[in-house]
Amino acid sequence: MDVEHLSDDLTEVLHTEAELHARLAEMAREIEADYPEEPPLLVGVLKGAVMVMADLARELRFHAQMDWMAVSSYGAGTKSSGVVKILKDLDADIAGRDVLIVEDIIDSGLTLSWLKENLEIRGAKSVRICTMLRKPEALKVEVDVAYVGFDIPVEFVVGYGLDYAEDYRNLRDVAILAPHVYTKGE
Repeated sequence: MDVEHLSDDLTEVLHTEAELHARLAEMAREIEADYPEEPPLLVGVLKGAVMVMADLARELRFHAQMDWMAVSSYGAGTKSSGVVKILKDLDADIAGRDVLIVEDIIDSGLTLSWLKENLEIRGAKSVRICTMLRKPEALKVEVDVAYVGFDIPVEFVVGYGLDYAEDYRNLRDVAILAPHVYTKGE
C-alpha cells in the first residue's frame, strides 16, 4: 500500500521505502562485522517487527536463524505501565547463544529494557538490540541500542509494520498519522 491512497490519514512521510531498505543494508553490514564467527539468533518482537525482521534477514550475508516473541506492556489506557506479559515465548533455547533483538520502534524503552534483561537471565551469551526507529525524546529508561535505523520525533507514526488499531502496517513508508484519525470519539 502506498501513501497516495491514504493522503487524508497522513500528515508527512518521514522515511520512504527506499530509505528504509538502504539503511537496513547498512545495518546488515554492521551486524555482519560484529558477528564474524557465529551469527546471532534474530529475535523479532511481534507484530510490529515483522517487516524489519524479514528485510533485515534477507540483507544479511550469513544464515539468519529467527525466532519470535510477543510481549505486552499493559496498564490503564494507552500508556505503558512497564509491567510486561509474555504472550508468545521463544521456541529456541538461547542459553550460550548470541541474541539480536529486532524491533520496529523504541518509544519509552520500558518493554525493551525488560525484554533484554529477561533474555540475559535465560543465559544468552550476549543480547544486543537492533531497531528501525527510535524516539530519543520519548525514552523513559536508558536502553543500549547497538543498531538504529533512524531517530524520529515524538509523533504517532505508522507504516512498515507500525500500526494504529491494527491498520497501516502494510504501508511501505513510515509516515506521521493525522491526529483526526486517532482522536475520533474523544
